[in-house]
Parts: sequence; structure tokens; C-alpha cells
Amino acid sequence: MIFVVFLISFLFALFPLTDTDIWWHLACAREWVVTWSPVREGLPNIHEYFQQVVYSVYCIGGAPLLVVFKALLWGSVFALFLFPAGLRNRPKSIVVAVTVFYLFVFRYQLEMRPVVFTLLFLGVYWNVVPWLLVRLASGDKHAADRVKTFLVAFALLLLQWLWCKFQGLYILGPLFALLCLAHALYRNRTVQRTFQMAAPIVFVTLLFAMPLLHSEGVRLFLYPFGLLDRLLGISPSAAIFASEIAENRSPLTLLMAGENLFASVFMLAVVLFSLAYSLVNLFKYRCDMVLDVSLFVTSILALVAERNFVLLFPLFIAVLCSPRPEILRLPDFAAMGPVVRVSPVVLVACLLGFWAKSLAAYDMHMVAYQRVPVGAAAWMKAHPHEGRLFNDDRAGGYLAFMNPSDSIYIDGRFILKTADFFERYLRYSAEPSLFLSDADSLGVDRALFPLRYYARWGTVIKALEKSPDWSTAYVDAYFIVFARK
Repeated sequence: MIFVVFLISFLFALFPLTDTDIWWHLACAREWVVTWSPVREGLPNIHEYFQQVVYSVYCIGGAPLLVVFKALLWGSVFALFLFPAGLRNRPKSIVVAVTVFYLFVFRYQLEMRPVVFTLLFLGVYWNVVPWLLVRLASGDKHAADRVKTFLVAFALLLLQWLWCKFQGLYILGPLFALLCLAHALYRNRTVQRTFQMAAPIVFVTLLFAMPLLHSEGVRLFLYPFGLLDRLLGISPSAAIFASEIAENRSPLTLLMAGENLFASVFMLAVVLFSLAYSLVNLFKYRCDMVLDVSLFVTSILALVAERNFVLLFPLFIAVLCSPRPEILRLPDFAAMGPVVRVSPVVLVACLLGFWAKSLAAYDMHMVAYQRVPVGAAAWMKAHPHEGRLFNDDRAGGYLAFMNPSDSIYIDGRFILKTADFFERYLRYSAEPSLFLSDADSLGVDRALFPLRYYARWGTVIKALEKSPDWSTAYVDAYFIVFARK
């Protein structure tokens, strides 16, 4: 089953680079991208190691190799989460079919983002940390075993140190280790056993301290708290980021707004099932507190913001393929009629057929030209200008990577921007006169907007088309560039 899930997730992840943030990651690996608009000072480059890894892959084989690398990472993520139970579990055909179905439905969640490394590292923790805490608590009698335990502990500390510069969610590693430690302490509630847990407690404390060993120190340690604030809108200044960035909104909110209707329905179904499953197992069966608490917490996070669904998804797949049958008692299809028995096979065949058909629509360059300004960036590089460039945030990273000599206005690094700046940027789409006024005062002589997928700029585009001071300099099916006359 592990190999099947690895292969299916690998194949389904073979689609172009649709996430626009990958381009500013690549640009920052080459040289830190500086926007001409103001930024918040003192923030560490939390994605530095991720950027260097993906840039190295891109330099070797471009976007196609980066897509294959992405697929390998996602396949490895699901394999790691399945590994504890997967070796001894032979799921029914219906389980395989349902697993493939959900991997197909949410295949476009398998993007090239720093979170894939977070899940990869978390998968390592999933397999190693419970074993390591037991070894640290028991105290190995033989020197060879002690050396092995020490090397594994050191390797995890090193992994945590690296994780701190891959993504701000590095905090999930120590939190998972803390959960495993709490579970171990709960199961061994004696004074003697508590003293034996000294070594595991020290180890978990060291995991939390790993950010302090980087040059950014305290700033890196505090970064996850600021990230959580931006996600939940805890402070007044972070509220606009929580409410106006689409991926920070709840799938329930997206469903009510009619956005991504099909995906939102199934996403909510997965979240609600995971919540119910974890709660029933926690309070009735009490099988595995680590799995159930992890499933419950990630379900809540996914319910808060769509972007967190990828944290829940591997756990959900692991539950589907788990041998735990308490509330997943599925019928024995082998005992039913031939039509019913072959239905899972037919479902998987249809899904693979749809996937194979979708490959014909992909550009062999593996760059989603519908989402990033491929043609517009090439035109602007060939036609430099003297003033400043205004651009849509999703296009900023690609522009910075392809044409670094032309400083951009904004990209997807919203953490670098203040709430006041972001609020004014969003106001431009509703108040074209404000944009025209600011463009004059800021020296903007060129502006790029998407024509499809992101409909925010329709009123500004119409205003520029009517303005006597602006003209259309470049246009294709997906992007338009205006230049001051």
C-alpha cells in the first residue's frame, strides 16, 4: 500500500508550477529581492534553505526537473505517514479506491511550496520520535545501543536546526515531540518513571531551542508567533491579512462565497470526518493519543484556513489506510456480487484516465503561463523603462526572477508588508482614482495586471484604458501591460 500511495501521489503531482510564490523563492535564492515599496525591517529569511534547494534543482533541469522533484517529495511525504502501519496492513480494494479518489480530488494541493519540506520532516518525526523517546527513557545497557540512540538524537536535532530555515512551521516538530512526551508521561505516572523521563525532556527542550543556534536567534524563535497572528488575525494590524488573503480564509467561508465549490465541499467533508474520528477515538476507544490529537489539531487548523489543509491531508490518508477499524467498518466487497467487487477497480481506472487526459493540456515547459506573465515579462525585459513598475502581487515573483533589473512593487511575501500598506494596495482595485493619483505621486510609468483568474483589477484596467495619460503597451490572453504616454 505504501508503494501504491507513493506512486499515485507522485503521478498526480506532475503538473506545472501553479503556485506563483515559487518564483520569488527562486529569485531570492539568486539574490534577495528588493521591492521599491516599503517593507518591514528585521524579519529573517525563514525560507533560505528551501530557496537554495529548489534553485539548485532549477539550475540543473529548469521547471520540468523541479516538477519531478516536487512529485518525489510529495510521494515521500505520504509514504512516511503510512509507514508505521503500512507494512503490516493490506487494505481492502475500496480503501485503495477511496484513497486514490481523494488524492485525485486534492492533487492541486501538491504544489512546490516550503510546506512540503515541513511535512517531509514531520513524517520523519512521525516514525522516529516515539521510538527515540522510549530509548532515551529506558537507558540503553550496551554501548553500541547508546551510540545508536545518541546518533539518532543528534540527527533529529540537526534536522530541526535545518528545518528552522525551510519554513516558519518548523515549530510543528518540537510540538509533535512534546505531544509524544506528554503521552509517554501520561502512560507512566510514577515518580520513578518521571525521573527516567529526564533525558527525553532535555531532548524535547533542545528541539525548541534550535532556532537560537542560528544567527537570527530570537527573531527566528519568535517568527512562528507572528505567522500565527497573520493567519488568525489576533492583533488588529494582522486582521486584514487573515480576512483578505484567500488561502487564509476558512473552506467554509470559501464555500459560502461559491469559490472552489467542488474542492471546498470535499475539503469540509474531510475536515468534519477527521474531527469526528479523532474525538470518538480519543474519548471512546483511546487507541493512539498521538495520532488522534494530531488529527484533531490539524483538522481545526484546516477549518480555520484553507492553506492548512495540506497539514491534515497526509494524516487523513494515513487514517484511511490504517488497520484501525473502530469507526471505519467498511463492507467486505469480496463477498458481494461481481459488479460491486469490480467497482473500486473501475473507479481507479477512471481516475487514472482523467489524469492521463489532463497531461495533454500541460505545457512541456511546466510553467503555468496562465498564472504568471511569461509573455509580458519577456516583452518588458526587451523594452526597459525609466520609471517604476506597479504589478499584481501574484506576478511579482516571476517578474523579479525573469527581469531582476526592474524593481517590482509587491510579491507574495506579505509578511514583509505592513497592514496599512496592504490595505491601501487592496483599495486600488475598488478605487481606480486612488491608484491613478498614487501612480502620479510615486513615479509609476508602467503597470501590469492579470486579465483572467484574478478578477480584482477589472475596474483599474477600465480606468487606465479610458485615461488620456496611459496606453496599452502589451496584451495577451492572460496579462496586460499599461505604459504612461
